[in-house]
Amino acid sequence: MGSFGHGSLGGGSHGGARGERTPRNANRSVSADMTAAKPKPSLRKVWPEVKKLARPRLGLITVSFLIMIVNRASGLVLPASTRYLIDGVMRQHHLYLLPWIVGAVLAATLLQGVTSYALTQMLSKAGQRLITDLRIQVQQHVGRLPVAFYDANRTGNLVARIMTDVEGVRNLIGTGLVEFVGGLLTAIFAFGYLLFLSVRMTLLTFLVMVIFAVILGRAFKTIRPIFRERAKLNAEVTGRLTESLGGVRVIKGYHAEESEARVFAGNAGRLLENVLRTLTAQSVMSLSSTTVLGVVGSLIMWMGARQVVAGTLTTGGYVTYTLFLAFMIAPVAGLVSIGTQITEAFAGLDRTSEIMGEREENGDTRRSVKLPVIEGDLRFVDVGFEYEAGKPVLHDISFEAKPGTVTALVGSSGSGKSTIISLICAFHDANSGAVLVDGHDLATVDLRTYRSQLGVVLQETFLFDGTVRENILFSRPEATEEEFEQACRIARVDEFVNRFSEGYATIVGERGVKLSGGQRQRLSIARAILANPRILILDEATSSLDSESEAMIQHGLSYLMQGRTTFVIAHRLSTIRNADQILVVEQGHIVERGDHAELFALHGRYRELYDKQHGLETNLFLAPGEGDTIEEVAAAR
Repeated sequence: MGSFGHGSLGGGSHGGARGERTPRNANRSVSADMTAAKPKPSLRKVWPEVKKLARPRLGLITVSFLIMIVNRASGLVLPASTRYLIDGVMRQHHLYLLPWIVGAVLAATLLQGVTSYALTQMLSKAGQRLITDLRIQVQQHVGRLPVAFYDANRTGNLVARIMTDVEGVRNLIGTGLVEFVGGLLTAIFAFGYLLFLSVRMTLLTFLVMVIFAVILGRAFKTIRPIFRERAKLNAEVTGRLTESLGGVRVIKGYHAEESEARVFAGNAGRLLENVLRTLTAQSVMSLSSTTVLGVVGSLIMWMGARQVVAGTLTTGGYVTYTLFLAFMIAPVAGLVSIGTQITEAFAGLDRTSEIMGEREENGDTRRSVKLPVIEGDLRFVDVGFEYEAGKPVLHDISFEAKPGTVTALVGSSGSGKSTIISLICAFHDANSGAVLVDGHDLATVDLRTYRSQLGVVLQETFLFDGTVRENILFSRPEATEEEFEQACRIARVDEFVNRFSEGYATIVGERGVKLSGGQRQRLSIARAILANPRILILDEATSSLDSESEAMIQHGLSYLMQGRTTFVIAHRLSTIRNADQILVVEQGHIVERGDHAELFALHGRYRELYDKQHGLETNLFLAPGEGDTIEEVAAAR
């Protein structure tokens, strides 16, 4: 999906260097931390987004508006008829008017019901479609953002952005719009008729309502940031909960259930405080609206009774006036709840537009070079890189990897190996120098055409909660059954899958939890084989396998490497010894280079790492240079 494509990454995403500084910013585009404090949201800023949402639906909104006029006008027939019923039929005994009045009320009621149904069907469904469209747009956009953005934002926060923040938008195109605009129309119609009945009482009532509207506007301006903060808190709670559920084995392994419960309770408590603040503000506004109703009602009773006694207003006119006054005040008072919903929608739209404003990793105008099928010649030319300004991670890295060769990266933890891999994957761009593929600078290449020819088998294999078949076919869904079975045979997936009762239809569970580490790794290798990449990256690809399984898998890996440009980070020298070139990386510099025999004879850093690993009495499953010294192991025993 997006720039990653189905055939892009054979083993899932690569989130930067393990054991190295976590990247926060891509060097040529800054990805914001969406949980950071933001300036107070501006309605002026969000309004263009509202117009953008409404523009494709202008026809629907126009038709709905016309239906709404009919709906609200027909709803006023009943209160308007009371004047003629009381003054004409009851007091003057004009019974011939009764059938006409009753017929008009019945017809208006039926028309109101039909138009209400039509509005609900049109706008409510349009609102739900809008939510779905927005979710799809936000998910697609987030999927095309650079790795640095994911490093700066928790998964749970992003889930909340996609699923929760857009929910309130239905109040802009949906039921909230019906209630808001419909209530406004009813108030306007009622106000016009009230002026016809009594100008003096209506103007006085209108003055009170204007004062109330000003107070209400200020209240909404105050409450909107609270709703935005609630969305942020909700995202944080969701993020922590997502992490807790995903890491349940670690939590239980350390008996940390109570500790995690306290953390969640604290976050939930902060969310509760925000909700209580909102409820307090809404209660104050409700109190204000109730007070306004009482004041206006008292004024109308006082003035209306005096006008009826003076003969300037009939009894039927007074009753009708009272009914119409309720139709004018009720929608305005209802703006407290409706306005809260719309305010919440604007706050959600604030956050949605904020994330949509993040620049896509393939959105740089320089990325115009569309690669054909590549040979796989990859060169680093004086490459320098830093995750944070002033803290370089790589210094003047230069090397070339020819098609069909294997390049191994070794070095101590934090030396820069995984950063080099990140640059090869184009997860980041070099700050200085250039990374060239077949002579093209990766910073200018359309990433979709590059990553579709890239395969990665990571140490931490990522599997989706689907079947074995779905996870392997993820890299190339259009593969034939023969190609699928061949990939499974080479990766030795068929050996354990055939023992499952459901075979390739077996559900692997979230992140492949129902499989062993070695089985997950084999699926990852099969996925990479099926992708048929031109450049292959094996990042400790056999770390989850025992010695016997690794020996079996080496054949599959050897097949996978044939004719491809391969980069290897491995903890066992059985893979490294066969590499065409070995790069020894320390503190961001390539300190040695050559094949195994050359480096071994140098008695330098590589020989030191080699002797350290092979000097251990047992296999500690450690990468070269990343383990303990012999003395430390002996002391630990």
